[in-house]
Amino acid sequence: MAGASCDDIFVIVLFTTFVSMAQGGSAHIMDFINIPVSIILGIILGAVVGYVLSLFFETAYAHKHCVQNSMKVIIVIGVSFMLVAVETWSKDIVPISGLLAVVSMACVIKIKSIAFVSKRLPEKLGKLWIAAEVLLFVLVGAAVDIRYTLNAGIAAVLMILIALLFRSIGVAICLFGTSMTWKERIFCMIAYLPKATVQAAIGSVPFAIGLPYGQIVLSVAVLAILITAPLGALGIDLTYKRLLKKEEPE
Repeated sequence: MAGASCDDIFVIVLFTTFVSMAQGGSAHIMDFINIPVSIILGIILGAVVGYVLSLFFETAYAHKHCVQNSMKVIIVIGVSFMLVAVETWSKDIVPISGLLAVVSMACVIKIKSIAFVSKRLPEKLGKLWIAAEVLLFVLVGAAVDIRYTLNAGIAAVLMILIALLFRSIGVAICLFGTSMTWKERIFCMIAYLPKATVQAAIGSVPFAIGLPYGQIVLSVAVLAILITAPLGALGIDLTYKRLLKKEEPE
């Protein structure tokens, strides 16, 4: 789960960088240098903000002014929007990945806060995601012109399948030296096949900002969802009993 989250964030950072290049019409060496800089600064900024929030929640709890879980969620979401806005405010001065800062903030809150302070936050945010997920995919579906998706043709399908092959090879390389069995490694490769949320979230961006190839990017993103989501879901359901073994309680 941690690897999947980091993977999505890095993809979004790279996507944002290349979209900025496309809008400018050219690529410069600084554009590529700014990628690791934005990642590092985003992690640092998020860690600092997460540490401050954890201190705030724990101090309020220590002084018997316990912040309700719903209020914690509102504060975390508000700060998250602020971190994303910082990326836009600072782009002319220093590159910062706002989304990576949000992930880093959440990790630090989880690590630094006592269990009583942080245990209910994932549950509350998970309930919000139920509505947000439906809204996200409805908006993507409304923006798609099915004719462009069909016109993408076999070339787009082959590109997606080749990308999945490289993705599976990357997962296998990352698992070298771990204690996992070869069956567990195969299952991890299958579990990494589905791609939907990130494609739904950013696939329409080039189209929305008026890039000439925005419609085909959106169509290929939708095609990737239609191919990889059922492929991964079926692969997981059909193989987990054969490839995985439940740990016995100590």
